[in-house]
Amino acid sequence: MIPVFTSIWIFILLSFFQTTPLVDSGSGYAHSPLRVGVVGLVHTHVNWILGRENSGDIEIVGIVEPNTKLASRYSEQHGFSLDLVYPTLEKMIEACSPDAVTAFNSIYDHLEVVEYCAPRGIHVMVEKPLAVSLSHARKMADLAKQHQIHLLTNFETSWYASHTACFELIHGHSIIGDIRKMVFNTGHPGPVEIGCNDEFLEWLTDPVLNGGGALTDFGCYGANTATWLMQGQTPTQVLCVTQQIKPHLYPKVEDEATIVLTYPKAQVIIQASWNWAHNRKDMEVHGTEGYIICHNGARMEMFTNEDEGAKPFDPKPLPHGLHDPFAMLQKVVRENYKLPQFDPSSLENNLMVMKILEAAKYSAIEGRSISWEEFFSKS
Repeated sequence: MIPVFTSIWIFILLSFFQTTPLVDSGSGYAHSPLRVGVVGLVHTHVNWILGRENSGDIEIVGIVEPNTKLASRYSEQHGFSLDLVYPTLEKMIEACSPDAVTAFNSIYDHLEVVEYCAPRGIHVMVEKPLAVSLSHARKMADLAKQHQIHLLTNFETSWYASHTACFELIHGHSIIGDIRKMVFNTGHPGPVEIGCNDEFLEWLTDPVLNGGGALTDFGCYGANTATWLMQGQTPTQVLCVTQQIKPHLYPKVEDEATIVLTYPKAQVIIQASWNWAHNRKDMEVHGTEGYIICHNGARMEMFTNEDEGAKPFDPKPLPHGLHDPFAMLQKVVRENYKLPQFDPSSLENNLMVMKILEAAKYSAIEGRSISWEEFFSKS
């Protein structure tokens, strides 16, 4: 039984986290920039890499986008030359010889990117989730292992300083004891409502190209972070309820999903929605001795003492080199940086995410809780 922390111990811990890096920052960029190809401009998360400050760690050597009007819009917005743009993946790789590619196309097309790049020894980072289905994910994983390439998945929340601090507080310092419950609230008012462009909406609201609606789009965040915090534990049961609240906007997919994961000694609730009043990616982690709430990437609070109540906590910024997906891609490929076990970007984590989403989809269709052991013994 972990004793209740007094004010002085909380102060000492807070002081420690303000002065001690949570992650080793590595040795900096001793290599030439990683040559990166961008595959697709139809996922608006591509603004992240196109609008990124040049840190000398990566160089965009080519862009794949057959939609010339879309490419021209992004060229005007971000200032890259249209000479970098190629109509196909084959032509871009032949002309540019990238070390790695980042996929910002539809989730369905992730498999095709890996099928082409893996045999050529080109590393791949896809935007979340890894794939549209567990079948696609397994094919991608097999290709990555066969050809010994890195296959990473990028989640916005992987780069939240609050999440890294939460992990360290729980696993490095046992601040809240053993995890008993996690609650994830992820989503926004809806892709149409927040003004996503037509090219994004065309595949995001298609059950084939996206693998679903809100369940896929935002259910993956909670599954990913829960797998990380639970250090790869598998659930025993998966229950999912979906709704189509706005069929006039999203006639083909669900816009509301709640997933409940049952573990031997914990429960995870993932509330994925295109019906929130505002954008949100927040989480609560409740343990036997207290709780941690991450309101966003930078703001969090911690409760360990009934008399003192919750206290705000300011997480230390992530160290340069491990502060965003593209810096980490460079470290993994060029510096042989080894991801920690079940890291949010890792293949082992994201295969688990795909299993959770697969079981959740089946649960929603069947209208019942799914036994993990039974479901995956058949697949």
